[in-house]
Amino acid sequence: MAKGYWASIYRVISDPEKLAAYNKLAGPAVRAGGGRLLSRDGRVATREAGIAERAVLIEFDSFEQAVAAYESEAYQEALAVLADGVERDFRIVEGID
Repeated sequence: MAKGYWASIYRVISDPEKLAAYNKLAGPAVRAGGGRLLSRDGRVATREAGIAERAVLIEFDSFEQAVAAYESEAYQEALAVLADGVERDFRIVEGID
C-alpha cells in the first residue's frame, strides 16, 4: 500500500503566537492519526520558483490515513487555532508503491 504524505510550505507567518498554539495541538493530533514528522525547519535549498520558508513533511502509512488525520476532530481544532496566522501551501499526496 502506498504511503500518504502531508507537504506544507509556509509562504507567510503573520502571527507566530497562533503558529505556536497550533503546533501544541497539531503535534499530538498528527501522532494520534499515525503521522510521523520527517522534516521541519531544516536546511532548505530552493530552486525554480521555490521559497526559503518553513517546510514540513509528515508521513502516514497510507493516503487514506493521511486524509483521515487531516479530517480528525483533533486536527481541525488545531486548524481553528491557526486560523489566519499563516499562509501556506498544504497538500496531501499519495506516495509511490
